Amino acid sequence: KRRVKDAGLLDKQPWFYAMCISANLGMLGVCLLLLVLVKNPWLVALDAAALGLVSGQLGFQLHDAGHKQMFEKNWKNHLVGYFTGGGLLGMSFDWWVDKHNRHHASPNHVDDDPDINNLAIAYNREQALERRGAMRWLAAYQAFAFFPMLFFLGVSMHVSSVAFQFTASAKHRWREFAIMGGHLLIYISLMVFFLGPWLALLAIAIHKGVAGFYMATVFAPNHKGMPQIDDEAQLYFLRTQVLTARNVFSGPMTDLWYGSLNYQIEHHLFPAMPRNQVRRAHRIVREFCGEVGVAYYETSIIQSYRELLVFLHWVGKPLLPAPA
Repeated sequence: KRRVKDAGLLDKQPWFYAMCISANLGMLGVCLLLLVLVKNPWLVALDAAALGLVSGQLGFQLHDAGHKQMFEKNWKNHLVGYFTGGGLLGMSFDWWVDKHNRHHASPNHVDDDPDINNLAIAYNREQALERRGAMRWLAAYQAFAFFPMLFFLGVSMHVSSVAFQFTASAKHRWREFAIMGGHLLIYISLMVFFLGPWLALLAIAIHKGVAGFYMATVFAPNHKGMPQIDDEAQLYFLRTQVLTARNVFSGPMTDLWYGSLNYQIEHHLFPAMPRNQVRRAHRIVREFCGEVGVAYYETSIIQSYRELLVFLHWVGKPLLPAPA
């Protein structure tokens, strides 16, 4: 941390984020304008897919605001978070922060990490063997079903956002209900008004499907298939965060596509570090891990997905029918 701080990499970058927010709002405005102007179903579908990609970039904006990466004053980060989450995406900012902070506190912990404890995917064989009925069948073939299921993540996030408001962890439920409700009303009303009911349904389905798929394909390689830990693991902070994470090789386009979350190790060690500083921190962290003998893993995009699918198949293999 001292090396990173001395390099100035923990300093906030408000002008960088002002440009990012402006660019995202500009792309969102262009996509929405095209939905108003074009009537050809194929062009509407194409624009809805582009809107899904823009929503993914807005998801990164929400993520960075939740980690207080943008501004020194917390109210500014919260303002961006609520505006982006509830206002632009229809998603609860408080739900995301609560869930994501628990993930950062216990990455790949078999009991405490919410990202590896859900109904859709089994992330270890104990989870798989506990499944019953249709969910047991799904766990057996989850390696094949994984990518198709990602198209439903957008809807799942909306459902989770609403469900969170009925829990004790919700501190601003009426604020969030008001913002998300306003988004839903405006979003659906304008879609139906400008496109008609059937074309609006097509655009919404493609938009939410592409947005969920995009965000999930960015988040999935970060930890899935890496070592999992439990309460018996005696790991200090550095090892906990580094050994459970996987980096994806960097490059200007990779960094843009992943919102710099391809530097997952650096992000977990310094979650409040501004996005445009993480690439410089990458070299410092990798060298330090080499000095202290902590395994630092990074691989290509394709290999990261291959490792993910091989791992999911291994988890579900005991549930497959015995060969004849």
